[in-house]
Amino acid sequence: MGNGNSREAKGSRRARLRQKLQKFYTNRRHLRCSRNSAGVVNQRAVTAEDFSGIALLTLLGADMKFKDKWLGCVSFGEQTFRTEISDTTEKPIWNSEKKLLLEKNGPSLARVSVFETNRLSSNKIVGYCELDIFDFVVQEPESACKSFDLLDPTSSKVVGTIFLSCAIEDPVETEKRFAKRILSIVDYNEDGQLSFSEFSDLMKAFGNLVAAKKKEELFRAADLNGDGVVTIDELAALLALQQEKEPIINNCPVCGEAQLSDKLNAMIHMTLCFDEGTGNQVMTGGFLTDRQASYGWMFKLSEWTHLSTYDVGLNTGSSASHIVVIDRKSKRLVEELIDSKIVLSMRAIYQSKIGLRLMDQGAKEILQRLSEKQGKKMNSVESAQKIPSFLEFFKDQINMAEVKYPLQHFKTFNEFFIRELKPGARPIACMNRNDVAVSAADCRLMAFQSVEDSTRFWIKGRKFSIRGLLGKTVNPNAFLDGSLVIFRLAPQDYHRFHVPVSGVIEKFEDLSGSLYTVNPIAVNSKYCNVFTENKRTVAIISTAEFGKVAFVAIGATMVGSINFVRKEGERVKKGDELGYFSFGGSTVICVFEKDSIRIDEDLLVNSGRSLETLVSVGMQLGVSTRTLA
Repeated sequence: MGNGNSREAKGSRRARLRQKLQKFYTNRRHLRCSRNSAGVVNQRAVTAEDFSGIALLTLLGADMKFKDKWLGCVSFGEQTFRTEISDTTEKPIWNSEKKLLLEKNGPSLARVSVFETNRLSSNKIVGYCELDIFDFVVQEPESACKSFDLLDPTSSKVVGTIFLSCAIEDPVETEKRFAKRILSIVDYNEDGQLSFSEFSDLMKAFGNLVAAKKKEELFRAADLNGDGVVTIDELAALLALQQEKEPIINNCPVCGEAQLSDKLNAMIHMTLCFDEGTGNQVMTGGFLTDRQASYGWMFKLSEWTHLSTYDVGLNTGSSASHIVVIDRKSKRLVEELIDSKIVLSMRAIYQSKIGLRLMDQGAKEILQRLSEKQGKKMNSVESAQKIPSFLEFFKDQINMAEVKYPLQHFKTFNEFFIRELKPGARPIACMNRNDVAVSAADCRLMAFQSVEDSTRFWIKGRKFSIRGLLGKTVNPNAFLDGSLVIFRLAPQDYHRFHVPVSGVIEKFEDLSGSLYTVNPIAVNSKYCNVFTENKRTVAIISTAEFGKVAFVAIGATMVGSINFVRKEGERVKKGDELGYFSFGGSTVICVFEKDSIRIDEDLLVNSGRSLETLVSVGMQLGVSTRTLA
């Protein structure tokens, strides 16, 4: 029989992997704006070879402040996993694990949430923590247990402690383990050894010519003493090496997915699909957000009856019950919080022919009067009493530590709604480079290189056009077929908008109109034309790097007031405050001249999936093509 890899070789390989992780982690922590030889701004200082592997994250248990039945959720990238529900106790023990794929340009921040369970409806989040997986595996010993404070989403007070372990798996070791699992399938007598006939049966199942040609060569290489029998461990090591040099498994035998990408190593993919774990409980997957994973049986029943569904992309009808966006910073899917009664009313009005008739028969005027009435109400002293419940509903989505003034400073709800942030709370990307455009708002962003793309993937109103958006007094010729960026502000967002590019404000044009909601339920509807019919103000900014940029502030239901703090003829620098919206949701649209900007790739990819990206003021939006030429 052959010899396995030595313990020293295994240890040195792990050391090299840890060093590579350390380098990768350092690069991630020191990203800054730089330009390569082609003049393109680099968003990540890594290459395809920097890292690819698997981290094994285990939720061991927690120490909570009171007794209950608990469940834990882990959100990482576009996936969420959950534990089983613990017994009633202050110290739940889960010992529940999940393997997480670490890849180039992929997520690194994991969010762990603990929920108090409810028998009937949704479970209540009690505390959460966030950890950088790369930070963990670089700084901690292998499989080390570490404790994290669990923070109340509303107050950020510590409500408990959670205990986690995380270890990075050596990719070669991962491949060997998977090969061992596959080989064990044909170990008919379960003695840990394979004859050539048993091994041949497996190679035939792989169904490719390379496997057929290599089976004798691989078996002989492992069977050094020529006794016709090899151990599964020895053969697994050779299979792993062969798979790296010349793949013999073309498709995942579990999910059938073809392995076409270098970054998603074939063996690593199949290991994730065929995960037998380490003896601990494996977390349940298949969820998009921790809120979805935490729901009780009532929600599961509504999903089964198609009354409520979760999905990424362009959703209409009953599928529009939940809005899922991707956080650009954490690369994690999050659910937008909307009152269920409001969702039902919006679907009834904006996604049906009956609702359209209501609009034509006076509902527009009703929305106008409702917005005016609500605006006055939110400016009253009594409205300040609504601030605590507003903060409670949106919990961890509003960070009071960033707000310029303490809560008692705000005498009305609207004063709180248009709150200012502390200086430096929103860093501006590449501040000294006017050829880099930035996000104009804290928002859910959609970006399209052309207007045609925007109508194909997002805007479904039948009459949308650049001419209709800008109105009759603005010459649209420079913007026809230009790039379009939509910044949608939800009620919980910071509602001051900022200048995305440096230049001079040429003019403002006020356009009267309706006050439809700017929620995707309306924008994705073919029955109304939100952006071209709503009340809006158009500002034209003249720049040296991008030509003219049209900045369109659009009012919405409950937003009767669009306020600008700059004047015509004023020179502005990107990141400067430009204005604010009063109470409600609202939207800004920026239109760039054709071929004047190269929008960042991640924003275009998400938008091509009809998936909004959660961004903050000052994040990089794109680069002027004039500087790239």
